Amino acid sequence: MANHDALPLVVLTEQFAKLPGIGMKSAARLAYHVMSMDSSEVEEFAQALLNARNTLHYCRCCENLTDRELCPICDDPSRDPSTVCVVESPKDISAFERTGEYKGLYHVLHGLISPLRGVMPDDLRIRSLIDRVREGGISEVIMATNPTVEGDTTAAYISQLLKPLGVSVTRLAFGLPVGGMLEYADEVTLYKALENRSEM
Repeated sequence: MANHDALPLVVLTEQFAKLPGIGMKSAARLAYHVMSMDSSEVEEFAQALLNARNTLHYCRCCENLTDRELCPICDDPSRDPSTVCVVESPKDISAFERTGEYKGLYHVLHGLISPLRGVMPDDLRIRSLIDRVREGGISEVIMATNPTVEGDTTAAYISQLLKPLGVSVTRLAFGLPVGGMLEYADEVTLYKALENRSEM
């Protein structure tokens, strides 16, 4: 079937379709919506994209996204620096913060070990986690990776590296279905998972 849309609209649709969870129909809907926006709104949208991409970088301590040297969580003196919750991505931090119950710090791996996808331990932010623990002051590391094969593999691998350093390594007590994703879990489930975590 021939595409009767103008080329710039097709290109815009294809760009939206590159985003996770956006199929071609949703991408086309977004593209048409952009065309209905005022020029000033489009410029603000484009500027927000460029600004986020150009100003955000990884926190010197936890590898979370921030526009400062330290992210607001690492820079908060009221947080408990003796507990570090290890997550796959920055969006998992948002999920835990919504519970309002966890008061420790985080460490973002930016992925999970997955040899089938070509992701090996050296591709993740594991070394910086080990360095943080070696610096001292951390008594517990909570492995909060998703309950998937990759998540369990990553948690087990990191646990083996951390145990000789004398820290307690725990795993969330998941009330989540196997294969579930942390970012979609409700606050109560995440709180219970934190509360009932177990030693690895």
